[in-house]
Amino acid sequence: MNASRRGRLESPIGTVEVTVNEGGAVVSVSFVEEPMPRAGETGFACSRAIRQLEEYFQNKRRRFELELEPEGTEFEYRVWSAVQRIPFGSTDTYGEIARRLGDPDAARAVGHANARNPIAIIVPCHRVIGSDGDLTGYAGGLDRKKWLLDMESGQQRLGF
Repeated sequence: MNASRRGRLESPIGTVEVTVNEGGAVVSVSFVEEPMPRAGETGFACSRAIRQLEEYFQNKRRRFELELEPEGTEFEYRVWSAVQRIPFGSTDTYGEIARRLGDPDAARAVGHANARNPIAIIVPCHRVIGSDGDLTGYAGGLDRKKWLLDMESGQQRLGF
């Protein structure tokens, strides 16, 4: 990854870091523990991604309009593409995604690919749940996953 710009925003669920490459495409969105001052130039593409994330957290944006270039395998790209088609406020299961990809026995592989998603929130891996409805796995933590799903479904808690 040849990242050229990074920026951070304070969200209701913690500090989020955005990284864009030299071409302006988002290559990662992740949760970080240390807040960073907003001072300093992040570049247009990074500022645009941060603005869209802020709008998402303010419940003013349901779809992101950003160029994405995550690093992954061909299978991971297919999974991340399927995850991006899960509508705002909805969930899907690992098994359903595997079936849509043509391999109903690949639910576990879908889970592994989902766990390797480098672009949290924008590639909404938080919308993927277990077949029994359980909130299973989320790199940002299950509390964040629950908060994101609650926010999207209009059942947002105050605070995190």
